[in-house]
Amino acid sequence: MERTIRDVIQNQQPVTAPGSMFVREAAQLMKQRSIGAMMVVEQGFLVGIFTERDALNRVVAEGREASVTTLAEIMTSNPRTVSPNASFTSAMEMMHEGRFRHVPVVENGRPVGMISVRDAMGPELESFVYEMLRQEQVSQVLA
Repeated sequence: MERTIRDVIQNQQPVTAPGSMFVREAAQLMKQRSIGAMMVVEQGFLVGIFTERDALNRVVAEGREASVTTLAEIMTSNPRTVSPNASFTSAMEMMHEGRFRHVPVVENGRPVGMISVRDAMGPELESFVYEMLRQEQVSQVLA
């Protein structure tokens, strides 16, 4: 049976920060928690996402100072989100199509977790690899 997003995030403690947090503080927290993205939350509601790529492309590459630049200035506002009741496969498809590696999990506008491509290192990856091998074998048989 296919996992839901809720299954994947069940033991997760969401990492959130206010938009007023400075990039340096956020980067230190991300390093501490070994995560590549965090949700930006105001009054309990998701307003954005801050990722490693945001730090690299919108801070470092633009010569901004991480200790005075806030998350609100450089975050990705109104990111795509997924419901905890959605299938994990549908979230992987969303990440693939959107070319991003993290998706906030939101229930009633409130963040409840984050999924990432790293979470795919489970049964779905095994199924995907099996299907690719099966398709390759079928194409060889038909060739």
